[in-house]
Amino acid sequence: MTNRSLHNPNILHVEFSPQNDFMDENDTNITTGERHSMDCVQIRIPQELFLALGLISLVENILVILAIIKNRNLHSPMYYFICCLAVSDMLVSVSNVVETIFMLLNDHGLMDAHLSTLRHLDNVIDVMICSSVVSSLSFLCTIAADRYITIFYALRYHSIMTTQRAVVIIVVVWLASITSSILFIVYHTDNAVIVCLVTFFCTTLVFNAVLYLHMFLLAHVHSRRIVAFHKSRRQSTSMKGAITLTILLGVFILCWGPFFLHLILILTCPTSPFCNCFFRNFNLFLILIICNSLIDPLIYAYRSQELRKTLQELVLCSWCLGM
Repeated sequence: MTNRSLHNPNILHVEFSPQNDFMDENDTNITTGERHSMDCVQIRIPQELFLALGLISLVENILVILAIIKNRNLHSPMYYFICCLAVSDMLVSVSNVVETIFMLLNDHGLMDAHLSTLRHLDNVIDVMICSSVVSSLSFLCTIAADRYITIFYALRYHSIMTTQRAVVIIVVVWLASITSSILFIVYHTDNAVIVCLVTFFCTTLVFNAVLYLHMFLLAHVHSRRIVAFHKSRRQSTSMKGAITLTILLGVFILCWGPFFLHLILILTCPTSPFCNCFFRNFNLFLILIICNSLIDPLIYAYRSQELRKTLQELVLCSWCLGM
């Protein structure tokens, strides 16, 4: 897991990297540069903070999923993809909550688990987190493509992006994400896995950047071709969806960026003192990842009046039932 881990970590955690084995095996042979890296600032994150943020994020994303299911006005391909994005965020929340609970129980001597059990738990959590990042990137690209079709092929949108096609896309993305994540964890010691993850991250960013550039440069020109008022209104709604997606992608880059920088540094400077200082604050990067799962539902609610209204109804009903 992380350097919070109960057992040997895999690809998504800081100790999986070669530099940590190097440091552990050479404690008696520390050079001046390494000694300097040992003195660098390491931010301590309390377990309770991980648990609190994980639980809040979990509740938020469950509410988003329930709201999309409940409101028939939200039964469209874009909201199906957003629902899947919420499920991806939920995977991070669930894995974090489960891991933190196990670690708190272990710290307080309330759990006596076998090493094999911890190893299996570690693998499951890593697969969940890896599936989350792969599926999140995939669905961000899918939503971008959906908005692109809505803007530039507005008159043919419903024939191009049917519900059946949306379902097929969702199934393919999840199968690919889970399969690739299992392979990544099985072969986590191979640097090729890190290269694949970083390449996938960069490729999806380029793909989204190209679509956004085309959308925002030509959307105004394209809108002039649509004369009818109700279709102009659809064009405005589509651009609003594109802007929402831009915000989501920006938050994703800010929150996941340090993690991918961590992977890049493992490949480029595994024994550098500066990089070792960066590696030692991996828990801070995990907090940012959890914050991404926490912020996304707030963006959905802020940008969609229909979703916000449904969420308010769900929260009000839950509060009334609690009374």
